[in-house]
Amino acid sequence: MKIALMDSGIGLLAAAAALRRLRPDADLVLSSDPEGLPWGPRTPEDVTARSLACVRAAMAHRPDALIVACNTASVHALPALRAELEPGVPVIGTVPAIKPAAATGGAVAIWATPATTGSVYQRGLIAEFAGGAHVTEVPCPGLADAVQYADDAAIEAAVAAAAALTPQDVRAVVLGCTHYELVAERIRAAVRPNGGAELTLYGSAGAVAAQALRRIGAEPAPEAEQTGGLTVILGGRESALPPEADRYAEGRALRASDVPVA
Repeated sequence: MKIALMDSGIGLLAAAAALRRLRPDADLVLSSDPEGLPWGPRTPEDVTARSLACVRAAMAHRPDALIVACNTASVHALPALRAELEPGVPVIGTVPAIKPAAATGGAVAIWATPATTGSVYQRGLIAEFAGGAHVTEVPCPGLADAVQYADDAAIEAAVAAAAALTPQDVRAVVLGCTHYELVAERIRAAVRPNGGAELTLYGSAGAVAAQALRRIGAEPAPEAEQTGGLTVILGGRESALPPEADRYAEGRALRASDVPVA
């Protein structure tokens, strides 16, 4: 079993680590575009072209499924990716976990990039899935870039700024960018600095990992032997995980679990 993931940068680590936990025997192919970062300000046409380039590099390794582990690419490039790959290779997009967050019955905040915050796309998801919950859209300028480059000072500043915009009565925070999942506990600590009322963070990594397995007819088997290999593609060229990946638990887990591909 082989599953490919694509993203602009290291935001795909969260979904890749979730897949590794569910199927330690699965080979993973991680394809990203670090030279083209950030994708958020780019035109939909440019995001689609870069997504297709990432995916075509991954397809050379003949994966059984593709996870688009990027919110921006899922918004702009999913139709083109599905047109190129399906039905032969299932394509799984990433959608912010607004529906389960709203199901808690309390106030919800959606942390997202400035380009996504207030967009027609996000407002449509809120209208469709929020179920009448009180939702606050929180822009997080600079946070994805800070996570990408593991810049602790910039992460702290961006998280603090977004936390200041998050109402105190919020009980659920939707992480609307895959990069944010890598600093989930820092977000939790900033929103609830003294503990306080219960707060649940909702990412997408676990859901897309499980959906990828379902689409290829595979079951979770976390007890399987650790035999899965890891192929990393940066800008179309095979490489190693970037050093920034080691700053996050998900990256360290993937590196530690890597089995050389024969």
